[in-house]
Amino acid sequence: MSTLTPSSDVVSQAGRAAHELGVAALLGGNLFGRLALHPSVERISDPRERGEVVNAAWRRYGTINSVGLVALTAGWVGARAEEARGPGRLTARERSLARVKDGLVATVFVTGVLTAIEGVRFSRQAPDGAVPLADGSTPDASTPPRAARMKRTLNVLGATAIGAETALVTVNAALAQENFRSSPLRRRFRRWG
Repeated sequence: MSTLTPSSDVVSQAGRAAHELGVAALLGGNLFGRLALHPSVERISDPRERGEVVNAAWRRYGTINSVGLVALTAGWVGARAEEARGPGRLTARERSLARVKDGLVATVFVTGVLTAIEGVRFSRQAPDGAVPLADGSTPDASTPPRAARMKRTLNVLGATAIGAETALVTVNAALAQENFRSSPLRRRFRRWG
């Protein structure tokens, strides 16, 4: 009896899709949080309730961020291990873009992990995450100094993540365009190489 195994194309496509979905989840969540959620909670009159709402929202989205981070990283590591290695498989420009992408994926991964750790620590500075906030990004005058420092650190990590995720989308587009511009015959020779 033969064993069914997926073709390498199917596995590669699944890895690429996971990678792209991971980027989308991370960048979309960060942009929503920073540009929509954080400013909107200013309408809540109680600074502690603002903190509680912001921390509850990020706690809920943390699962999506975690899955997205794993998908993004695993998708690229798989591609790097199989498709993007070897001098004959990539043009000089693709190799350069792949190295840039290596750095961006590492940056997104590190900022994601650090943000998760710091976010949990920040939310534990008050019961139920009710750390006083002026808005979702700004400590309130009544925010304890340690929690205020943590919030500023989270803001820097968030901005760094958004920058790296945006750059990653740009590099992904450049890599796709490079592949699209290669002739079908050349792509086939590179695959066999």
